[in-house]
Amino acid sequence: MAAGTTAGVWVLVLSLWGVAVSDQNITARIGKPLVLNCKGAPKKPPQQLEWKLNTGRTEAWKVLTPQGGPWDSVARVLPNGSLLLPAVGIQDEGTFRCRATSRNGKETKSNYRVQVYQIPGKPDIVDPASELMAGVPNKVGTCVSEGGYPAGTLSWHLDGKTLIPDGKGVSVKEETRRHPETGLFTLHSELMVTPAWGGAPQPTFSCSFSPSFPRRRALHTAPIRPSVWEPVPLEEVQLVVEPAGGAVPPGGTVTLTCETSVQPPPQIHWTKDGTPLPLSPSPVPGDPGRPGDRRPARRGHHVAQAATQRTGEEGPRKPGGRRGGACGAEPAGGSRGG
Repeated sequence: MAAGTTAGVWVLVLSLWGVAVSDQNITARIGKPLVLNCKGAPKKPPQQLEWKLNTGRTEAWKVLTPQGGPWDSVARVLPNGSLLLPAVGIQDEGTFRCRATSRNGKETKSNYRVQVYQIPGKPDIVDPASELMAGVPNKVGTCVSEGGYPAGTLSWHLDGKTLIPDGKGVSVKEETRRHPETGLFTLHSELMVTPAWGGAPQPTFSCSFSPSFPRRRALHTAPIRPSVWEPVPLEEVQLVVEPAGGAVPPGGTVTLTCETSVQPPPQIHWTKDGTPLPLSPSPVPGDPGRPGDRRPARRGHHVAQAATQRTGEEGPRKPGGRRGGACGAEPAGGSRGG
């Protein structure tokens, strides 16, 4: 009676732990207890049985018996002949075998192949892009998944459909790291895309993590919706330098005028030596962001950005002078699609 009660308790515990048990294969969650049944074992002492283990914790087969003591608190034989692993780890992956002899001399063998898993938290997109430029490669962001085992895979999605890297318009750079102490994996997946001209103004990107084991649900990131910008043809932007060529004596003044026929009247964005110059909130003298504005020349190369109603990317244009400079225009409304 007592033996039957004990067996019933372990069956109940197995159900609560959610361990998938079969004659051959077992998957167990890292850190959770695992019980392996020894088929044909007498339910009470004296018992004739032995367990043999070949895992990441053993250099070869290790033998455990009911008469033996606990093995470093890693595994021990229970009174009913089952084997208990109090907290399964990555090193417990391997093969477990039990050979039991019943009281009438019948021998029964049990064989198990144990695999462990750990589901990570939801993946996340770090450094997401807020704007993309049509016609050129853009970094959308980096998808990161931490704390999983086995490694699993990351996938990118565009408007709900899986993105397949083709090395042209879509490319993915992946990196897999394993923690030296825990053995858990961290995955990085960097997405580069080249938006098509005239495409969706605000495409929706997302990323998902798929575990290695079947019947495990994929985990999805929150979506991101960057705006797509399309460059203005350079012929629509002109930089006028006064005096011609921009040659002035020390302490002199040079006037840079950015002209464009784009409607509605655009904003002008200047950068100097690759560094953006701040825009004033309203067109006042000296504001480097409006057509016809004037500011003292500084040593270096001035560049502006240009965009149509739908766009907003750099459109440098060479002036005729020796000092040089460039300008462009961007609509006051910003990116296409709001």
